[in-house]
Amino acid sequence: MKIENTKAQMRKGVLEFCILSVLKDEDAYVAEILSTLKDAKLLVVEGTIYPLLTRLKNADLLSYRWEESTSGPPRKYYSLTETGHLFLTELSSTWNALQNAVNIVTSQKNNKNE
Repeated sequence: MKIENTKAQMRKGVLEFCILSVLKDEDAYVAEILSTLKDAKLLVVEGTIYPLLTRLKNADLLSYRWEESTSGPPRKYYSLTETGHLFLTELSSTWNALQNAVNIVTSQKNNKNE
């Protein structure tokens, strides 16, 4: 089993949560979303994010609007819908519980080995 495959799957598993979190407080276009994810070391390429954004939009978690740009073609700005905000709240709660559980399990294992 290759460690890189496992790492990639772990990142993919939290990508929806991260994208919704990026859009929690302000609208953003794809380049801004990608930049935020890359700054956090979540390596994502455009070919990965577009299908995910479409899926989130089709699930009524995101909406978008076109906005003219002074430096090129119009940009598609994504925002959370009301359903998206509720979904993000649920994901945040689940993430916190999961993070706590993983921390407990992994710290117990480490403490037993010492």
